[in-house]
Amino acid sequence: MKPTTRRTLAAVVTGVAAAVGGSATPAAAAGAIPVPVPLGGAETALGMELPEVAGELPVPTAGAPEGPRYVEGRLLPQRTLPQLPVHGGLPGADLRQPLPHLLGDDFDHAGVDAPAAGLRTLTPGLSLDAPLTAPDPEALGLPAPQLPQAGVLAPVVRTVPVADLGVGPGL
Repeated sequence: MKPTTRRTLAAVVTGVAAAVGGSATPAAAAGAIPVPVPLGGAETALGMELPEVAGELPVPTAGAPEGPRYVEGRLLPQRTLPQLPVHGGLPGADLRQPLPHLLGDDFDHAGVDAPAAGLRTLTPGLSLDAPLTAPDPEALGLPAPQLPQAGVLAPVVRTVPVADLGVGPGL
């Protein structure tokens, strides 16, 4: 096979692979995965109107950790074990319960809508220092002894959950 034919074939195969790979989106690309709860069969079997239930499950993604920071006067970096950021969310829910006109003719359902809320976390980290100081030029370049230091960087959790409770016409 000629080199020109090989290059053309490789270009066609690469283009087809890119077109096929670009059409499918992975689950990690979505912020949350919808989870419907099918109750249609139970409504038919029981002969009554059941609540509509749906949920969302967030997909956690790990971020890039901040690297260790070197500080003057320390032998070890300030963050020996860096904190890893993880972005995800709290699960969401959507619930609508039919009401038999308990609150009047204009109110046919009660609903709770709690969408998936963003969640940002940092894993615990560790900061250590050696039992020796940095070399001292006044002491002929020898380090001085010191007490070893160890510190735990506390985990961090940040989120703002929201929910909406209401009644209204229709289901």
